[in-house]
Amino acid sequence: MTKPVEQVRIVIADDHQVVRAGFAELLDTRPDFNVVGTASDGAEAVRLCRELQPDIVLMDVRMPGMDGIEATRQLAYFGASAPRVIILTTFDLDEYVYDALRAGASGFLLKDVTAERLFDAVRVVAAGDALLAPGVPRRLIGEFAALHGRSDDSVVALRLAALAALTPRETEVLRLVAEGLSNSEIAARLVVTDETVKTHVSRMLRKLGLRDRTQAVVAAYESGLVIPRAQR
Repeated sequence: MTKPVEQVRIVIADDHQVVRAGFAELLDTRPDFNVVGTASDGAEAVRLCRELQPDIVLMDVRMPGMDGIEATRQLAYFGASAPRVIILTTFDLDEYVYDALRAGASGFLLKDVTAERLFDAVRVVAAGDALLAPGVPRRLIGEFAALHGRSDDSVVALRLAALAALTPRETEVLRLVAEGLSNSEIAARLVVTDETVKTHVSRMLRKLGLRDRTQAVVAAYESGLVIPRAQR
């Protein structure tokens, strides 16, 4: 007997009906995806996620009423049951995207993404990994951190307090993650195995209360652990 395919449950939030329908139709062509709902704004997306408990939300940034940033922030309050958010945007270097990553998104996709890239992205994020390739989140976050400076003092204080719980090696791994290195590259730099790096990354994320590497990059810049090149 063939084992049934475990499906990734997906909600799509975009104020353009054609975009919602297009992504839904595309994703539903794959047996491991199940689009369980669509929303035309952030408030509807939050409501649907509370009712349907999807694994992934494809979230437009700019929507009337509650935008994608606030919706992402509210979904983060769901705690362990929160879906992972992939931001949909037209421009990769977009301040709204940076704000969405700070609010808890796991990464972003351009709206003109190819079908295969879309499928891969959903699978990567559903598996618990950060969507963005090494170097991309660093570039995005570094540029906006340089433009706007660090976060307000209360956020920085919280970040610094959390960093104090890390071991020296975990702090070093966080710095290398924020600089855009993959696990294999970190392993080579530290002369350890990939599995050892994976363990350090997992412990570092757990201690900081973060869900993935993208959020670790945000935390490293917000705390001042890593300084944007423009400020060096």
